[in-house]
Amino acid sequence: MTAPVLQKGAPVTLAGGGPIRPEDLEACLTLSAGLVAADGGADTLLALGARPDVVIGDMDSLSPEGRRDLAGRLHPVSEQDSTDFEKCLIRIAAPLVLAVGFTGARIDHALAVFNALVRHRARRCVVVSDREVILLAPPALSLPLLAGTRVSLFPLCAVSGRSRGLDWPLDGIDFAPAGTIGTSNRATGTVTLGFDAPGMLLILPRRCLPELLAGLDEAPHWP
Repeated sequence: MTAPVLQKGAPVTLAGGGPIRPEDLEACLTLSAGLVAADGGADTLLALGARPDVVIGDMDSLSPEGRRDLAGRLHPVSEQDSTDFEKCLIRIAAPLVLAVGFTGARIDHALAVFNALVRHRARRCVVVSDREVILLAPPALSLPLLAGTRVSLFPLCAVSGRSRGLDWPLDGIDFAPAGTIGTSNRATGTVTLGFDAPGMLLILPRRCLPELLAGLDEAPHWP
């Protein structure tokens, strides 16, 4: 069991080294009780006028200026079997992590983030980009969405589900990464989802973050 570096009873914002819009950072910080940087994400935060509580990572991309400015807040993790995102995720003890700066720089980094969401299913995390919010769908979820809202689902393993409130119901479909996927579905109103395994990414428009967080408050966790 990895000991937490930051422990909070409210959501925590985690910043990566990719592009971060000031308005996205502000939205996450408004909801958060702490701020963590993944390695070079600390430089991005400093450029935006924010100072992380802690910086976690292998420290291979943090600038010398960032090291000096944040001395005493650095928590190096030297092993190379995990990404900086994963190093951070397993060292944050919080009911929810809001991750920004992890989707716009490199596609391989983004894919590694989505992989970590599935492997660390018990740690609830919403990835916030400039256009979308992405998370590992919980076992059950209800979302008060407007009719016509895009609801995309992408399986990272074999998984089946059930739904109400979608133009194309999920019931009876076996989803798989190399088989049937569920992108570009649409809400007809309030959407309820259920899944039999922790392997489905849920992708919603960025504007749906408030509705998503409200739904997650009532949603069960994966064990």
